[in-house]
Amino acid sequence: MNDERDRPRRRPVVRLIGQDGNSFAILGACRRARAAAWTDDDWASFHVDATSGNYDHLLATVMEHFDVE
Repeated sequence: MNDERDRPRRRPVVRLIGQDGNSFAILGACRRARAAAWTDDDWASFHVDATSGNYDHLLATVMEHFDVE
């Protein structure tokens, strides 16, 4: 049986270069970028991980889950 959870998440493209670099703006850009690629559960899992540390952890998590431009 092909369960939705077994399907790998696609890496959405998020444009951060030339954008506001504060944490909230970065998370907002990621939320808009993931719209077509991820489920709400995918987003929730990413958000918990991305916000569980400092700013450097947020950026590292974004780069792990998104193709950053």
